[in-house]
Amino acid sequence: MRFLGGASMNTIKARIPVSYLFAGQMQHLLLLLCLLPGALHLALPALDGSSWLGITDQRWFYATLLLAVVQQFVGWFVFRTQIVFSLFTRLFGPKDLLIWGIIFFPLLLLRPLLLLGLGMADAGSLETFRTGQIVVGVLLLIPALYTIWSIERYFGVGRALGGDHFRAEYRAMPLVREGAFRYSSNAMYSFAFLIFWAIALFSGSQAALASALFQHAYIWVHMYCTENPDLQMIHGTGQATSS
Repeated sequence: MRFLGGASMNTIKARIPVSYLFAGQMQHLLLLLCLLPGALHLALPALDGSSWLGITDQRWFYATLLLAVVQQFVGWFVFRTQIVFSLFTRLFGPKDLLIWGIIFFPLLLLRPLLLLGLGMADAGSLETFRTGQIVVGVLLLIPALYTIWSIERYFGVGRALGGDHFRAEYRAMPLVREGAFRYSSNAMYSFAFLIFWAIALFSGSQAALASALFQHAYIWVHMYCTENPDLQMIHGTGQATSS
């Protein structure tokens, strides 16, 4: 089912069956069950019980994975219940997008902080080529920061939150082609998550690098299993116009 970007959420909601809540989620679960063992396989040899702030590297590592899963589960729940039931709009009225931001941003900001904690607890487990690790980390940090700036400058916070799930005005906006979005319409997924790789390389942590790989791969699972179907439903296109 496809709908015009300018259609109201009520019009869209009226045409979407409740079963759409779970569209793509079996694939999501299967991919997650493949990614988790891979992350564990890469990280466990480096997890020797060392700690930072009194928290062991194992706990830091599992916390980074758990938070990624929790945030993407919350994203699925909010996006799909908003499309099907207009749940947040019914509960919070014109403050629906604000409430979603209050939920979303603390989870998002906590993810690099937990990864930093893991990197500090497991610092130096990537024992060789430290200079090269730092250089590559800087090279990855540059496009990540440029993308974050581009989101604020050209994309807008509301749209990055998935505003097209909430407002017709966001669904009517054209694709962004400035800044980092000049190189990829999915710049937030392609480049912003490179900040996780940079954190892992700066700390020289094998476990943090495994977590960064997991988190970057897993955000694409969200894109293809949750958000891209939503975009097709809302806009009638698979192009990414929100996060």
